[in-house]
Amino acid sequence: MTHHELYLKIQNQKHASAWSKGVSKYALELVETLALEGWEPTEKNMLNGASNWRQFSYGGSALIYNEEIAERLCPPSQLKKKKGGNLPPNKGEQWLDVQGRALFQAARLVISAATNKEGFAA
Repeated sequence: MTHHELYLKIQNQKHASAWSKGVSKYALELVETLALEGWEPTEKNMLNGASNWRQFSYGGSALIYNEEIAERLCPPSQLKKKKGGNLPPNKGEQWLDVQGRALFQAARLVISAATNKEGFAA
């Protein structure tokens, strides 16, 4: 499967929630990066030197502003409740932690789609 075919496979997926739509957007960005670098879709390659997705997120390899992360991952009601990302997502996490979880799921989505596993989903 080419990077372009993988991109289209993920792009054409239906979304039931803001979270899955956001995870899919991260997955598309990971595929774009892989295509630029000519890499195979493995977690190691997608991490691009980071030891995990939290480090990837905190290291500035994805979105860096709370507002952008919240906008990507939250439905409008949650976005309003969190004042557009100006309030923390919950008691135990920052927005970069939430993004790390979404990136982890995005990487799983890319790997699943690349290996033609049935029922891959964000």
